[in-house]
Amino acid sequence: MLRFLVRRTFGALVILLVISAVTFWLFYAIPRDPAMMSCGKNCTPDMLKQVRHNLGIDHPIPVQYWYWLKGIFVGRSYGDFGECSAPCLGYSFANREPVLGTIMDRLPTTLSLAFGSAVVFLIFGVGAGMIAAVKQGKWQDKVASSASLVASSMQIYFVGYIAMYFLVAKLGILDNPSYTPLTDNPAEWASGLLLPWLVLALIWTANYTRMTRSQMVETLTEDYVRTARAKGLSRRTVFFRFAWRGAMGPIVTIFGIDLATLIGGAIITETVFSLQGVGQLALKSVEQSDLPMVLGVTLLSAGAIVVFNIIVDAVYASIDPRIRLA
Repeated sequence: MLRFLVRRTFGALVILLVISAVTFWLFYAIPRDPAMMSCGKNCTPDMLKQVRHNLGIDHPIPVQYWYWLKGIFVGRSYGDFGECSAPCLGYSFANREPVLGTIMDRLPTTLSLAFGSAVVFLIFGVGAGMIAAVKQGKWQDKVASSASLVASSMQIYFVGYIAMYFLVAKLGILDNPSYTPLTDNPAEWASGLLLPWLVLALIWTANYTRMTRSQMVETLTEDYVRTARAKGLSRRTVFFRFAWRGAMGPIVTIFGIDLATLIGGAIITETVFSLQGVGQLALKSVEQSDLPMVLGVTLLSAGAIVVFNIIVDAVYASIDPRIRLA
């Protein structure tokens, strides 16, 4: 296991390095001068030159990338803008603040949205899929399959606004979506994010219902499951000890990727419900050509996906004894 984790961690660092280099290079394909944002409206040529020097964008692109990469480990000075201590992901061109600090301020909102909705769609999606598999061909199966088909064809920006109109504006059943830190008021934290959780879970539950059903139906026909039944084990034991564990491998895989994607920033969801998370930050940074912020959010998203993939691979073996890490 240790050898596996070391190998995958090294591979993850290489992937993140490549992603950062490609993102850095692509940014310079945009014909905009990022120094103009920091210089202001009354900018003079001398002021613009000084701003470029402070931001470190008056060097060749490879040198800029090297300075940015080195800043992650040893920190970096941005002249009149201030110091950025390690780990330094750069200094925002738009708001003149350290990138890491800005991302950390937005991250709790995105984490709350991601983990809350993940709990909901995992419980309901897997639960509905298991019921559909057990009741294959019966009305429970047909209802679950039909509902998942309808839900999977919906879009967050449509369902979100409809839910906002009826559940918040018209009926007043739910609170207007907002973010309150969990440590300040857990009740307000949950009530403010309940509607985004439900809407996001409605869309994603459909995928887990279909996936769980198909995996369970296939696993229930495996030889080892039939052998367990032939030995006289109870239906519950066969279902949860053998069939369920064998079917959960692919579910865990897609769950890890989906959760990492949500942590990277659910842009559409945060936009619909006006939540100031990482997704909104990424969208604004792209619009403003704020390279350091774009790089920071990109590394966060890529890092989340890579890390959760490693975790999924490690968990895979404990769920399914047929799988062994080599």
